[in-house]
Amino acid sequence: MDFTRITSAMLGWLRSASDAAAQWAESPAFYTQVGVIVVAVSLAFVVALVIGRSPVFAKPAETARFYRARNTVHQLKDALFPFFALLALAVAVRVVISLEYQPWLTRVAESVALIYLLYSLITRYVTNSFIRAIGRWIGIPVATLAVFGWLETVTSFLDSVSLSAGNVRVSLYGLTRAFVFGAVLFWLGRVSNAAGKDAIRRQAHLDKGTREVAAKLFEISVFVVIFLLLLQIMGINLTTLAVFSGALGVGLGFGLQQIASNFISGIIILLDRSLAIGDHVEMEDGRSGTVRELNMRFGVIETYDGKDIVVPNEQFITTSYINWTHKDPRQRYSLEFQVAYSTDLDRLFEDLRRICDEHPQVLSGDDLPVDLRPDAEIAGFGDSGIDILVEFWMEAIDDGQNRVGADLLLSIYHLFREKDYEFPFPQREVRLLGEQVDVENV
Repeated sequence: MDFTRITSAMLGWLRSASDAAAQWAESPAFYTQVGVIVVAVSLAFVVALVIGRSPVFAKPAETARFYRARNTVHQLKDALFPFFALLALAVAVRVVISLEYQPWLTRVAESVALIYLLYSLITRYVTNSFIRAIGRWIGIPVATLAVFGWLETVTSFLDSVSLSAGNVRVSLYGLTRAFVFGAVLFWLGRVSNAAGKDAIRRQAHLDKGTREVAAKLFEISVFVVIFLLLLQIMGINLTTLAVFSGALGVGLGFGLQQIASNFISGIIILLDRSLAIGDHVEMEDGRSGTVRELNMRFGVIETYDGKDIVVPNEQFITTSYINWTHKDPRQRYSLEFQVAYSTDLDRLFEDLRRICDEHPQVLSGDDLPVDLRPDAEIAGFGDSGIDILVEFWMEAIDDGQNRVGADLLLSIYHLFREKDYEFPFPQREVRLLGEQVDVENV
């Protein structure tokens, strides 16, 4: 590109334009249009000032007649002057044409009023910082170029500044367009992603784990669509991309088998609903805790001692584990201890059932089936005492903040001290066979 030739041409155009402007500034058409513009702007200022300061629209209305319309006008008070200026200058253009003058200067003033109105609306009423920045630094300059008829010239110049490599051509206009539309698309994607995930999480008929995985799938889908749209805007052929991605997929498939397996396992967990957030699980190796997160690659199990166990999704599919609370949060627990053979068991069993009934987290009451009520029974006969078994049900895991078993053992201990029940000690009877031994002389 010959920049010297372009520069000289532009300087020549500027000199010609300045000479024509100086000659036109001395003509009656110039003074007429200046006067019409001043009158139009002054009239718009007076009208906006009167409306803005009138008692009807000066402050927001709450219960008066037409209060909604009045509040709308009050909120748009800062845009009244550029709005009426635009209307007045549009009328001024018609007046200049009726006087058989070329309304060039009046159209310039009308364009400036339009840009000023856009600027007022964007800076005053657009609350989102990203949209305000896009409108201020991109929307207003583009509108300025459009109203003055320079947009096509600028885009042609930007498109002429380019680099080519084979069949690929990258221009400054293409990069600018990709940057602008990419920023807008990713902002729209982030907003729609947040709104979509909120809508999915509000679906009460789905369990929490299903909602979380569905929200993650929705997020991935949104950004895949945005990426494809951005490629179309940049002019990249998707057929070529498909061939390239196929070849790349074969190479990466061997290295990403485990990640793909975990991803598919996450989909299976979503579909069969075998695991959900909040379930208490015990893995095959003995580790247990509450499922806190379910991602597309792994799940997080939080233990009662504050540790997080990261379990790949594949392990939930290929290995066995115990889900304590998935279908039914009720769990049965038992306590075992011994009492002396001299204990009144009927009275003891009555006291043990009463202690269980009084605990707020133990399921009890006559409305429950017999198999769900607390119970005390003989488990066996030991060498030193009678083995007692106490069984109870609760709607939680007996660990962490729910230490029901420990509370019941403490209550049983207080009961034994209060009612003089006896915990037996190991007892052994020793007999000496053969020669009689004088114990006193040993």
